[in-house]
Amino acid sequence: MVRSQLVTLLTDFGSIDVYVGVMKGVIAGISPEINVVDLTHEIPPQDIAAARFCWMNAYSYFPPGTVHVAVVDPGVGSQRRAVAVEIAEGFLVAPDNGLLSGILSQSPAISAIELNRPQYWRTPNPSQTFHGRDIFAPIGAHLAAGTPLSELGTPIDPATLVCLPIPGYRQTETGWVGGFQYCDRFGNLVTTIPASAIAGKVKSVRVGNYSLPFVLTYSDAQPEELVALLGSHGWLEIAANRGSAASQFPDWQHREVVIFNVSTG
Repeated sequence: MVRSQLVTLLTDFGSIDVYVGVMKGVIAGISPEINVVDLTHEIPPQDIAAARFCWMNAYSYFPPGTVHVAVVDPGVGSQRRAVAVEIAEGFLVAPDNGLLSGILSQSPAISAIELNRPQYWRTPNPSQTFHGRDIFAPIGAHLAAGTPLSELGTPIDPATLVCLPIPGYRQTETGWVGGFQYCDRFGNLVTTIPASAIAGKVKSVRVGNYSLPFVLTYSDAQPEELVALLGSHGWLEIAANRGSAASQFPDWQHREVVIFNVSTG
């Protein structure tokens, strides 16, 4: 695979501390020619599910051979594996904690390795609290610079990679039933029902005791009105025009089994 000399970064580190800048410094120290793109560093702390969703909805917009590095790692320093995976579009570098499962549901792994060769780390004695700096950033840089994936670690079976338990969706006699997988900064609630399954078929949407109109744009609703629409990310979402759907469903992430029902005409 041709490498693009491009690394993307996604973390929950925020922008107040120096952690992101330090990771970029490590990458530049290995290969100054590498371009680094920040996907986001504002993932809520330790929120693997949010990171999974954001990463899954970003990787496909980059050139083939891009190296994508994600560090949302509440298990840092524990026995959780550090891994790198080749997919058709490029490479993924991350802790093996479910972060990868969103992308791999769309683009299956070609091969995978455990990052257990310290000669490719920043130091053979990495910090127990900052593998982003000492393991993931340098591995991402080596991949972008052209080092073969097989040299960076021991092969593992991709089927053993951790899969995050996200609610799925199913079709019923009257429509579809699914759950929520993400809340963005506007308070829009993204469901687990893909737009590809329901486009042109939606008659009504229910969340709990609420019956919501299906609209094409946010502005088709009155201010603060709850609506359902197909988001740019490719999933059905629940939103409130100029407001926050999450504020009206504060328990959205704790709901179990059936969260909404979509009926077809």
